[in-house]
Amino acid sequence: MPTTTRDVLAVRGVRLYLASGALAAIGQNLLVTVLFKQVFDITGNELDIGFIGLAQFVPALLLVLVSGSVADRFDRRHITSLFLAGRGISGIALIVFSASGSTRVLWLFAIAAFLGTADAMLAPARRSIMPFLADKAMFPQVVVVWTGTFVGASIIGPIAGGFLYSVSASTAYVVAACFQFAAAVPVLLIRYHREPGRTTDRPTWTSAVEGLRFVRRTPVVFGTISLDLFAVLFGGAIALIPAVASERLGVGDIAYGWLRAAPGIGAAAMAIWLSFRPLQRRIGPTLLWVVAIFGAGNIVFGLTRSYTIAFLALVVVSAADLVSMNIRGAIVPLVTPDDQLGRVNAVEGVFIGASNELGAFESGVAARAIGLPWAIAGGGLVTVAIAASFTFLFPSIRNIDTYRELEPVDS
Repeated sequence: MPTTTRDVLAVRGVRLYLASGALAAIGQNLLVTVLFKQVFDITGNELDIGFIGLAQFVPALLLVLVSGSVADRFDRRHITSLFLAGRGISGIALIVFSASGSTRVLWLFAIAAFLGTADAMLAPARRSIMPFLADKAMFPQVVVVWTGTFVGASIIGPIAGGFLYSVSASTAYVVAACFQFAAAVPVLLIRYHREPGRTTDRPTWTSAVEGLRFVRRTPVVFGTISLDLFAVLFGGAIALIPAVASERLGVGDIAYGWLRAAPGIGAAAMAIWLSFRPLQRRIGPTLLWVVAIFGAGNIVFGLTRSYTIAFLALVVVSAADLVSMNIRGAIVPLVTPDDQLGRVNAVEGVFIGASNELGAFESGVAARAIGLPWAIAGGGLVTVAIAASFTFLFPSIRNIDTYRELEPVDS
């Protein structure tokens, strides 16, 4: 009998994890929504949105070996709580900047880099907690509930950001910082269903790069996270929503906030569907199809001048991305040994960061070079082509039928 959402929510550790994740995601979505809009309002340059994304990504790349090793060596709950507080400190810095009335965007780039550093250390530890919250057979549905919670926050955060930014940037950042500090508490109260394996080896270069080696020699993991990397790197239009709202659609702050929330609405609708109809068969082919749909939705979003069509396109894009997130979020932990989860998640975090933050930079550069519409639509075309090519390049993904057939790969 399939695990239900009710079964998952009956586990106290899951509820605490979701509470922390919801608070953190609302705060982060609120903060990023305002930060992207603020920098664009100051300079009017799409490329500066890209530089914010680049500043957030670089720390994840530089710290990939450190963050994963820390997550595998120390208590992941404590690491998560510490760097959620670090996110809150980033919010405080943005409050000070906004209250000062400064227009020196270099300060915003520096704060974004600090925020990226906190994210780089936080992400591997937090993602490595989830497989140990409940029985292993329940894990795929835990991922569904987690992603549903995350995308629900992706609705609340941007809408709140639009309203609060219309009051003042400082007000928005105060609320964002409070959410991050609050998120640091529930994770400390989590008790594991089963104790995670930890590495007890002395920190060495060989140990640190083991996550990279595991990803490279495991085609199903390498292919899964590479697909997400390239799809969102070229098809990620989210960062350009401030420019689209202003230049293509001609709407104000509140309408911008709703447009920024459209991805969360689509993803939440899909999360509800999956909670009642979890994926059971044809896992691999489904992953490839939803990435292609993701690309097609970006093509529509890039070319339209209609607010309604743009909104609906983002809903479709995010619904497809939600399915991809669920599948990837289950595949990688299920085939990774417990004592390497932190290091593998750190590598995956760089891929995710490259697809999101570096994707924001790529989108900003492309918009400056070839214009806003084709920067988005062209990326969507590339994404569709990537999904088609991975069907042949990674048969290990195409051939996955059920989650039950996935087992940890020997180190």
